[in-house]
Amino acid sequence: MKIQAAITQETGKPFEISDVELPELGPKDVLIKVKASGICHTDVSGRDTGMVDPPAVLGHEGAGIIEETGTEVTDLQKGDHVVVSFASCGHCDNCMTGHPAHCRHYGELNLNSHIDQDTNTLVSRFFGQSSFATYSLVNQRNVVKIDEDMDLALAAPLGCGLQTGASSVLNVLKPEPGSSIAVYGVGAVGLSAIMAAKIAGCKNIIAVDLHENRLELAEELGATASIKSGKDVNIAEKIQEITGGGVQHALDTTGVDMVVA
Repeated sequence: MKIQAAITQETGKPFEISDVELPELGPKDVLIKVKASGICHTDVSGRDTGMVDPPAVLGHEGAGIIEETGTEVTDLQKGDHVVVSFASCGHCDNCMTGHPAHCRHYGELNLNSHIDQDTNTLVSRFFGQSSFATYSLVNQRNVVKIDEDMDLALAAPLGCGLQTGASSVLNVLKPEPGSSIAVYGVGAVGLSAIMAAKIAGCKNIIAVDLHENRLELAEELGATASIKSGKDVNIAEKIQEITGGGVQHALDTTGVDMVVA
């Protein structure tokens, strides 16, 4: 099947819109007409740092409508509105015990994309989806059905950024009600962490970022205090002032020294 995709032809070069072939639908696959796709920093890194070998099709926050299902797909059907997330094998020990994010085959299933240049066919797909395209062919395990009245453009980032931030708080940190948490960097991942901390019942939810507009939004979404970071700001001191001693939990979503230090 011929589709259009934003192709990374060379590392560090702009995307190029071009035709590419999708392979045939497998028995456990679904074909999705992509209606929206978020853009994550991982996509930028995939294009600019050599994470994948070009030519490649990136994109891993896809949302759309199912056009066709494989013969072994039973819980999804044509017309379903869906969000697509990362790929997992479904049969390794981590997948079998409910930890697909730690799938033994995570790297090979997600951190690659490959176009066969002889046939112009998208053989392997970035995060199992390559959503920077008009259509995406994905395994049924990647797909989550959503209500048809949900805006697909708003739903698309649920596939990566929102679940990353919220899950880091609710499933990993597991803050106790009344505890304190600092979230460094309040982009999509950080804002999701802020909302999750509010759900968890944290008393002090401190947003730290370089940008005032992000901090304002963080306070709208549940942050009880905010700190504008920078080279002349002692973040640790300010956190102690806000909490009266410090936080029990902290989450950095940036990897940027100036935000954290």
